[in-house]
Amino acid sequence: MPRRHPWIVLLVFLVFFVISFLTNILGPLIPDLIQGFDLSLALAGFLPFAFFVAYGVMSIPAGMLVERYREKRVMMGAFALAFAGSLLFAARPSFAVALLSLFLIGIGMTMLQVAINPLLRTAGGEEHFAVNSVAAQLVFGGASFLSPFVYSYLVTRLQAGPGGAPEGGALVDLLAGLVPPGLPWVSLYWVFAVVTLVMVAVIATVRLPRVELAEAERPGAWATHRELLRQPAVLLFFVAIFCYVGSEQGVANWASKFLATYHGFDPQTEGARAVALFWGLMTAGCLLGVVLLKLADSRRVLIGFSAAALASLTAALFGSATVSYYSFMLVGFFLSVMWSIIFSLALNSVDRHHGSFSGILCTGIVGGAFVSLAVGWLGDRVGLRFGMLLLYATLGYILSIGFWAHPLIDNATISVKELLARVRRGSRGPGPTPVLPEGGGSP
Repeated sequence: MPRRHPWIVLLVFLVFFVISFLTNILGPLIPDLIQGFDLSLALAGFLPFAFFVAYGVMSIPAGMLVERYREKRVMMGAFALAFAGSLLFAARPSFAVALLSLFLIGIGMTMLQVAINPLLRTAGGEEHFAVNSVAAQLVFGGASFLSPFVYSYLVTRLQAGPGGAPEGGALVDLLAGLVPPGLPWVSLYWVFAVVTLVMVAVIATVRLPRVELAEAERPGAWATHRELLRQPAVLLFFVAIFCYVGSEQGVANWASKFLATYHGFDPQTEGARAVALFWGLMTAGCLLGVVLLKLADSRRVLIGFSAAALASLTAALFGSATVSYYSFMLVGFFLSVMWSIIFSLALNSVDRHHGSFSGILCTGIVGGAFVSLAVGWLGDRVGLRFGMLLLYATLGYILSIGFWAHPLIDNATISVKELLARVRRGSRGPGPTPVLPEGGGSP
């Protein structure tokens, strides 16, 4: 049996945590960025654009870098780029620097996403990969849930005046001397700089196992990508990933600003909490998705969750303050299963070149750039509420997948009676371990 590396599995979980901690903080920050740099909604939309366009630029080349330089060098380089981007913005906060900073961090996060999934399979073992993938998604969701609370903690204490609030302590006092007056949220990027520098040091001291890429993980030549792009199913599922990440980021990036504009919620406390719970419920939804995908055809699950997401979005945009607040969170819950279902339907719809196809699909993460930008542009012209109606188109496309997708292999399902029987057998003692499908959520 190949040697397993449980400490490397924990390291990969830590990397997932850091990726999510840095990636999904932009939503709570956008109202502050708009106020601090006097931005229009359209200009604010360029901030997530700068970050997520990196996925479109780097997803396929990152796979080739891993093939040539191996995981350790790529991961160290990725964290070094994220450190440079974080430090640059922390030291010179401005709109132009923010765009460059976010692009550098986005490039780094893309490289990490490509490197760590095969590493997780090798370190934990193929027989545990599905379960470890679910655990990694839970860690990823947990960091997305936590980061808005860290932001609120730092900002509210730094705004208390020189020295911070009494309970702020040495960290707040140190950051108070580093951040410009009126821009307390810049403190978060000093935290990011320290975290990414520590990760460079950690990766440098760890000996990683040699990863042999599975066929589904190996990037192909450019000719292979061109061959795939001539297939209608490949293009349709690329658009699906584009729409999913666009929907996810369109809500996460604009919910706090919407709640502040239309209902008067404080973006640094209530708005940040709404975004945190959006990610928290998305994580909880992944667990429900694991069960549902054992009981029902994934296309039916996708239709049901897409319809529920559209209903929740409607309530969020047109409901009362309380209804809007909680409905934005519910959108996250119903988005939870979409990534894993779309990805599995896509890979099961072609019979070869799955590694290259995965790279094309991951390039679709660029949807987070364009949809957020488009919402901001429309928001300047017709108001943010009607600008966010664009998400009806992206969610509507995802809903349609449940009707037109025809995978070569359907997901395996069991009856409720059989599932309960397995649970009862498990409660009486050791027995066959069911294989869980991988969890959802974007990278």
